[in-house]
Amino acid sequence: MLGMCRGRRKFFVASFAVLFIPALTWLYLSAGNFQAVKSLPLSPLESQTATLPGGPRDRLALEMRVREVEEENRALRRELSQPPRAESRHGRHSNQSRTYSTEEGTGDSEGQRAAGAAGNNSECVPQPPVDKCETIHVAIVCAGYNASRDVVTLVKSVLFHRRNPLHFHFITDSIAQQILASLFDTWMVPAVRVNFYDADELKSEVSWIPNKHYSGIYGLMKLVLTKTLPSDLQRVIVLDTDITFATDIAELWAVFHKFKGQQVLGLVENQSDWYLGNLWKNHRPWPALGRGFNTGVILLLLDRLRKLKWEQMWRLTAERELMSMLSTSLADQARDTCSRFTCKAELPMQDIFNAVIKQNPFLVYQLPCFWNVQLSDHTRSEKCYKDVSDLKVIHWNSPKKLRVKNKHVEFFRNLYLTFLEYDGNLLRRELFGCPSEADHNSENLQKTLSELDEDDPCYEFRRERFTVHRTHLYFLHYQYEPSDDHTDVTLVAQLSMDRLQMLEAICKHWEGPISLALYLSDAEAQQFLRYAQGSEVLMSRSNVGYHIVYKEGQFYPVNLLRNVAMKQVNTPYMFLSDIDFLPMYGLYEYLRKSVVQLDMANTKKALVVPAFETLRYRLSFPKSKAELLSQLDMGTLFTFRYHVWTKGHAPTNFAKWRTATTPYPVQWEPDFEPYVMVRRDSPEYDRRFVGFGWNKVAHVMELDAQEYEFVVLPNAYMIHMPHAPSFDITKFRSNKQYRVCLKTLKEEFQQNMSRRYGFAALKYMTAENNS
Repeated sequence: MLGMCRGRRKFFVASFAVLFIPALTWLYLSAGNFQAVKSLPLSPLESQTATLPGGPRDRLALEMRVREVEEENRALRRELSQPPRAESRHGRHSNQSRTYSTEEGTGDSEGQRAAGAAGNNSECVPQPPVDKCETIHVAIVCAGYNASRDVVTLVKSVLFHRRNPLHFHFITDSIAQQILASLFDTWMVPAVRVNFYDADELKSEVSWIPNKHYSGIYGLMKLVLTKTLPSDLQRVIVLDTDITFATDIAELWAVFHKFKGQQVLGLVENQSDWYLGNLWKNHRPWPALGRGFNTGVILLLLDRLRKLKWEQMWRLTAERELMSMLSTSLADQARDTCSRFTCKAELPMQDIFNAVIKQNPFLVYQLPCFWNVQLSDHTRSEKCYKDVSDLKVIHWNSPKKLRVKNKHVEFFRNLYLTFLEYDGNLLRRELFGCPSEADHNSENLQKTLSELDEDDPCYEFRRERFTVHRTHLYFLHYQYEPSDDHTDVTLVAQLSMDRLQMLEAICKHWEGPISLALYLSDAEAQQFLRYAQGSEVLMSRSNVGYHIVYKEGQFYPVNLLRNVAMKQVNTPYMFLSDIDFLPMYGLYEYLRKSVVQLDMANTKKALVVPAFETLRYRLSFPKSKAELLSQLDMGTLFTFRYHVWTKGHAPTNFAKWRTATTPYPVQWEPDFEPYVMVRRDSPEYDRRFVGFGWNKVAHVMELDAQEYEFVVLPNAYMIHMPHAPSFDITKFRSNKQYRVCLKTLKEEFQQNMSRRYGFAALKYMTAENNS
């Protein structure tokens, strides 16, 4: 289409230059002699000054018109002399992700209204360009766990197509802010800024409006953006979280240049019949202009809205309408209909926007409908585009989401799933040619990485320690309040996709809170989501925190994962376990009692839970210590790693444990790596150890260096379940360089321990040399 437009313009200019300009020039020079020549159309101002045809004023008007045409011709020549901008090369989206140029028009005001009904005709109308370094501001209201997950797909679609710096403004509750702040900090996308605004502080502004919508009070926050966002911010694009972009957002940003007069709101017409009031008998919607407007995508001219006193305007309108409307929510009958229709109108914020526009239609600039294609079973969305390649923004505003009925639903679904599972690490691309604000974290990281020796045989190991992994905390809903007795314990573990089957079993064995770090790709994260949502066991638990750490690099960052899970523990104590161990039934309550019995609050203790293993995939899990000892004697169970790594758990003293009835202390020994319960403020794991080998050993050594006392619990146990060897242990066994680097890292860790803990840490060096 772009080439066609250019071709048509070149033909037009050539024809104009060859034929029309000489003719006009001849006409102008001969005007005095040919009185019967019909004058060219004049502007209203010129019409007022003209008298008889051929008179002095007529000749003056003709001269002015010729000069205007000549100036338009020169402008066209200048435009065509500019080099064409390169098109995007992002696979199947290339026809939708072009850099915005002056030749990609969206039509004038009237043309846009026509497009809103008939689709995108791709008219070749010049548009004011968006400077490649101009920052585009986007505001999103996001509250809760599910919305935080949904907004990531929206952000991915924007980042995929964008060519400009972006500044996201998130109006969030405390949950969404924690999740999104961590996500963007670890995502580290260049030329992207993020600000958060506390939605809880804004509740008083809108809490007086009665509503029963599922979004609750947060659905009203768009009304107060003029007050919430910075006073020097002049314009912003406001988006719902269920939006997917199929083009560069700069194209939408450029539409601001088309606003005229008092137009301050850019909106797409509602594509359902809700506001027409004819869905069922006695249907009475809020007042709206025609079909009303959908607020999934809004262009806001904030500076003009403030001058128009937007706050008073929408408040007065809402108060007036609420006098005749008992509530902005739907009645029961309306709710039944909304299960079949797109009922965004039940959102009070949208009702109020439309009521204001009804009273002040001059405020709105109607966007072509391809900027907000609303998907549901009963909308006119299919009438607003001729082909799916015309689409700009897809809005999944049906309660049925991806199961909506539409003849192009497979295309829409595939586009959405593309961004849902797209590797977010690939979006960390620089915007060349634009000055960027200094990011101290990024600069420090680059400086650290530049100091590493790339010729070092262990370079990849050392580099992994400083890799920043994109992290999405609380991927699923989480709700848990620690007990008032300050004895609560959280089980901490990490896993990858091949250990997913252990989750249900662990949840059956441990009824307390759990914090899990999952090492997954974007596609695997969606597989996990489907698995979890299809599991009655997992869905019945709200006290399990699932934290996604996205894959990057060639090693399994086991200690980073443990640290991520540990940092999200909100109980006073944590049980540091592994995903392939099943704790004994009742261990949660037993550990809580041990907190009191052993005065954990006032002493530095690490409570050791003895570890056993089975080689059988089907095991009658022992219900008591006596039953476990019986299976141990029969050879059904073994002490953990007794045949390959005895030193790892030998200090537990299993012989003593068999007959012990009270907790007993044990001393640290080289390579000791028990599973322990400690206070939440215990030291983190050392990130230099990745993959297989010494990751727990180093942590236990540091606990000992900080003078933790190891105490074995006499009636506690956990059992390791069999599984295929991990990829990392296979590398350790088969790759000599892997083992050499691990030995090097061990030595460096011990040297660091000596520097940190002084004389007390010398025993670790001595013990290693004697082992």
